[in-house]
Amino acid sequence: MSEERIQIAVDGPIATMTVARPDKLNAFDIDMLKALAAACDTVEVMRDVRVLILTGEGKAFSAGGDIKAWGGMDAAAFGHDWVRFGHRVFERLATLRMPVIAALNGHALGGGLELAAAADIRIAESQIKIGLPETSLGMVPGWSGTQRLVVRFGAQIVRRMVLGGEMFTAETAKAEGLVDGVVETGTVMQAARDYAARVAKRGPAALEISKLMIASANGEDNGAAVEALGSILVAKTGDLREGVAAFSEKREAQFKGEW
Repeated sequence: MSEERIQIAVDGPIATMTVARPDKLNAFDIDMLKALAAACDTVEVMRDVRVLILTGEGKAFSAGGDIKAWGGMDAAAFGHDWVRFGHRVFERLATLRMPVIAALNGHALGGGLELAAAADIRIAESQIKIGLPETSLGMVPGWSGTQRLVVRFGAQIVRRMVLGGEMFTAETAKAEGLVDGVVETGTVMQAARDYAARVAKRGPAALEISKLMIASANGEDNGAAVEALGSILVAKTGDLREGVAAFSEKREAQFKGEW
């Protein structure tokens, strides 16, 4: 069942990942987090896929974490098995090689907003609400709400959601930079597909490298971005080919400084 709750569909260079637990407003439990991690691994190796659309099934994008899934955990399990694991899974989504477009078909609350923030572009339907209501339950955002959201959107707008409990409409969220576009109810998937088609026409290698460079400039995962960029560059050099050949042939490499 958990595998079915994160569904993947591919149409040419565009993949769509759907959080499919509509009876619970697409709220996450541990099995869904595991399924999301597995889905990210699946799309990562689909070399023909150039862009990913992320959306929810039914009337919500995601209501975040299912209270029944974490409410009975002790402090150690909550911190390690729920918060840290969920943070790692969302980081996996945020660092996918291809651009990710979040199609917000419904409310994105708490962990649902943190999920949307892991995407590169967010398009919202006009009726949705966005917020971080965790402090009303006596808890704090744990899946990057006080980290990635601050980096991407600014500290003050996060303060308003976390400390003041403010909920934003789609139009207000656009004005504050939380979403990039607002469309009429029922049209977000077409808008996301149109945007994805535009992205898919661009050079896939340039998209992947540009995403890494932007993340690095924004202070997100600098170490991984620098190492990935360096490795991509070195992988194309004559020196690497010589090094691999020398290892295979059990001889000393004769490097020539070939790019």
